[in-house]
Amino acid sequence: MAVFACARCGAELTAPVSRVALPVHAHQRHGHELLPALMEPGTYAVDSEPFGPPWRSWSEAGTDEAAARGVFAPVPALSFGPSGAVVVTPGDVRGTVLILERCDGYCLGLDGRDGPNLACARCGRAVATRIDDCTFWQAVWLAPDAVQILTADRPAGPANWETLTQEYEATPPVEPCGAWDPRWEAAAGAALAHLLAVSRGAPVDVPDGLLADTFRRVLDLLLPPGRAPRKSAALAGPGLPTPDPVPDIALVPRHPRTGEVWQPPPGIAHSVPLAADVWLQLARHEVQLPVPMTGGLPDGVLRDDPLPLRPHSLFRPDPHIFLHTLARLPAVREPWLRDIHERVSENPYRRPF
Repeated sequence: MAVFACARCGAELTAPVSRVALPVHAHQRHGHELLPALMEPGTYAVDSEPFGPPWRSWSEAGTDEAAARGVFAPVPALSFGPSGAVVVTPGDVRGTVLILERCDGYCLGLDGRDGPNLACARCGRAVATRIDDCTFWQAVWLAPDAVQILTADRPAGPANWETLTQEYEATPPVEPCGAWDPRWEAAAGAALAHLLAVSRGAPVDVPDGLLADTFRRVLDLLLPPGRAPRKSAALAGPGLPTPDPVPDIALVPRHPRTGEVWQPPPGIAHSVPLAADVWLQLARHEVQLPVPMTGGLPDGVLRDDPLPLRPHSLFRPDPHIFLHTLARLPAVREPWLRDIHERVSENPYRRPF
């Protein structure tokens, strides 16, 4: 467990927290309603990328400087701020007060547009940014240059894949209102960027079912149909049998604690990381047929009480997370993939997004 404190006076700013991997939806903006907390209580994550001012435009920074910072395609702005921001859930924050003149937001809360809006209650130093406005996942981001670890966390050991399916919850794809869960849209957006990169521009086939609902339409629309040979993608991971036939590409889980990506067995050329909560749902996905008190139901008949959740629209990956991920893959410098990046950048809400 770790405790974060003010770098100036040493006052404790958080409850004891344990490190986990940064969620793929950490910087997602979704809809116009209040979203829940980004982090689970008692956890923290570290963003390895720089964030915040000063900002420089793509043309001002230049392609060489951008590539040195791990960005290989044009982005709206490059941050030259510090890296290593620590994110915790708002309920784990201690000893802070709001900086009232920095409490601006869009409509329902704080969006952090004015910089750090939480100060250390003991010495007054600006130490963190609380974000709880609509469209944002609620979180507190500790400024890396304003905090220190008071009680060091133990180094994370290797990922325990054997307990993944027992210790972590899956995220259902559809919300009760019929909308696709935004965490699915974020995870699919990031995975899609990796899928395109390893496809080398060839069409990709995915098996029927929830995996096809998530990826088939977008892959068919973005990848040119004439290229050959076609490639196949399938789900793989701990507890699952090796796909038969063996696919060219395996969608595998990224461990939610360590961020480690599961390694597929020999014979699978490429792996694509997928958020563990989404992977778990895909791995467990099957239609549950009920057994009535007497008799039985014919094969293929679905229960009607309660009705299974069905989406009211076609699935759309998050375009901004897709672009964010794709811009940080060196493969985006290839002309065919750069063309996809440019087309989506120009109109991020055109089909299939």
